[in-house]
Amino acid sequence: MNHSAEIFVALQRLLPKHAVSRLIAKLAESKCRRLKNLLINRAIKTFDINMQEALSDDLDHYENFNAFFTRQLKPDARPLDSEDNSAVSPADGAISQAGKITDHRIIQAKGVDYSLNRLIGDSNQGKLYNHGTFATIYLSPKDYHRVHIPVDGQLLSTRYIPGELFSVNKQTTEALPGLFARNERLVCEFKSQQIGHFSVIFVGAMLVAGIETVWGGFEPPGPGAVRETDYSTENLMFSKGAEIGRFKFGSTVIMLFQDRAITLDNYIKPSAIVKMGDKIGMLSTTN
Repeated sequence: MNHSAEIFVALQRLLPKHAVSRLIAKLAESKCRRLKNLLINRAIKTFDINMQEALSDDLDHYENFNAFFTRQLKPDARPLDSEDNSAVSPADGAISQAGKITDHRIIQAKGVDYSLNRLIGDSNQGKLYNHGTFATIYLSPKDYHRVHIPVDGQLLSTRYIPGELFSVNKQTTEALPGLFARNERLVCEFKSQQIGHFSVIFVGAMLVAGIETVWGGFEPPGPGAVRETDYSTENLMFSKGAEIGRFKFGSTVIMLFQDRAITLDNYIKPSAIVKMGDKIGMLSTTN
């Protein structure tokens, strides 16, 4: 770990991350026209957000900053890969890491890995993914912040795991072991008729004002108990590319697939840029 990274992580340890995030959440939910338009304008300029992709570029269309941050895009802004056996990126962002899950460990950064079982909070469920494939996507503040399903699937369950709210940028990812298994997260377990179980995991971060799903609504950040919900009898089916949730600030999505379920495309490597709907790999036809 270099000296600047050590300082950055140390400062985060000292910060009251949940309190700061709650304060930011209140500002982001404000409907005061002057305040919310000021925040939106600053974000557009600071992060170079492309408003030409947005369904509406009228700031008054958004009741608050969070509505802007989780804005819809024009219908043709993210074309969906149409190959029958393809898996698509669930979000805009940069590939942080991707590859095989070995000995129940997932690569976080070069020379840094972490526990699969700790990430998902269930060792039995972890057995499904050992020797499987993962891909981690970092969403920066400039990115589209809705999350979509990478392949057709039925929602089986969710598990909300409270935790820290460390930043998930490249500097922290390289410097803080077990980052994704420390931060709060929502583990969404699905089943595909073609490839069996797969998971999409929403990882919270500092300043993230919450995780929201289309079936369960808002999951506010904060301490508390693990919350598990069984959806296996509700027949919640999603087609490839369907929206499943959203972040209220930059964060990370992790996908987990079982052994031999998917072959990732060669370009899915650290720092590769992806857009929601881009092909990221091909599904097994024999799993």
